[in-house]
Amino acid sequence: MPELSGSAYIALLVGVSAAVTWALRILPFAALAPMRDSAIVKYLGVHMPVGVMVILALYTLRGAPRAGLDLAWLAIGVLVTAGLHLWRGQALLSILVGTASYVALVSFW
Repeated sequence: MPELSGSAYIALLVGVSAAVTWALRILPFAALAPMRDSAIVKYLGVHMPVGVMVILALYTLRGAPRAGLDLAWLAIGVLVTAGLHLWRGQALLSILVGTASYVALVSFW
């Protein structure tokens, strides 16, 4: 077996890494293609994002303060986030404005 020079070896490594990365990125789409019309996949597509957000919110609030002004600022931040999301329906806007309101309240009071 012939020895590879430094450049050829690096090129081979980059090629193999690119092929593995591409295969790993395309694999979920190839695996899900036959199941696109499945009732289970449609159900999960509708309900899973809400469930994930609830779990993330509960995990975030788990270490929250239990009393005092910090709890009040946290409650206001959560209410701003939830209210804005119910009003506008845009998750990114709700998260950004809710986070900004909480940070502003904690920083300035």
